[in-house]
Amino acid sequence: MKTSGNHQIECTSLPILSSRDRGWENILVEQFQHPAGEGRTCYSDEHAICLSLAPRPVRLVQTQGDRTRTGLYAKGDFCITPAKMPFFARWESDDRFLRIRIASRFIQGVAGEALAMNPNRLELMPEFQIRDRQLEAIGMMLLAELQPKNSGSRLYIESLANVLAVHLLRQYASAKPQPTIYAGGLPQHQLLQVLDYIHEHLHQDIKLADLADLLGISQFYLSHLFKQSLGTSPYQYLLGQRIERAKQLLKQTDRSITEIALMCGFHSHSRLSEQFRQLTGMTPRAFRTN
Repeated sequence: MKTSGNHQIECTSLPILSSRDRGWENILVEQFQHPAGEGRTCYSDEHAICLSLAPRPVRLVQTQGDRTRTGLYAKGDFCITPAKMPFFARWESDDRFLRIRIASRFIQGVAGEALAMNPNRLELMPEFQIRDRQLEAIGMMLLAELQPKNSGSRLYIESLANVLAVHLLRQYASAKPQPTIYAGGLPQHQLLQVLDYIHEHLHQDIKLADLADLLGISQFYLSHLFKQSLGTSPYQYLLGQRIERAKQLLKQTDRSITEIALMCGFHSHSRLSEQFRQLTGMTPRAFRTN
């Protein structure tokens, strides 16, 4: 449908990159590129965060609920639209942006479990045009995981989703949270339980929810207490253990690097090589022959 020479963009407009088929839970991340046009969205069960990726500022007219704002959106500018709030935008030139849709039930769960907030009274505030370096960093990390060369590890994505949820609640909720303080890290027997699980399932796509369920705590506090205990995140620990197993297999077997990648939980030869080089400074092939 065309309006005054522009394109009408609805909720069904196709992204150029999407996490829809990646199996990510509680969060949908999509990158869009559109010519001048306009569009409407309204998500009943998701909050929407849009990050501008436009190389040149784009003049936008935006309406959230009964409020309208006109301005130039530059790369790095955000808007936040809470669930159930109608959103309309009209842009006057080519626009590129990242849209993150995060489930409202997930936000409610994090609010109750991690921040001692009443999930039934939770309200996110709409924002038209903000700058938020932490929010931008999370958005760019999610965008990087959309690239075809990246696999989007479940543990990594779930960790980012939890960090995003906590940040939104701390910065953009109508009532500010009173976080529960957990000090001292995980008890030794619980830490060993998590480490044993990771060791036994290195070849699988481990989820943060799997580790949290072992101990009966929230994903947010599992990540928080794990890092207190070992000084690193569950994802970084998992990655390090996968590289260590790859080292053993490279030296002790004659299996192909592709086989070793799959045995260590990597989706491809190239993904293993990329992560191996980042952590060791050399390729798997060079390590094997060294």
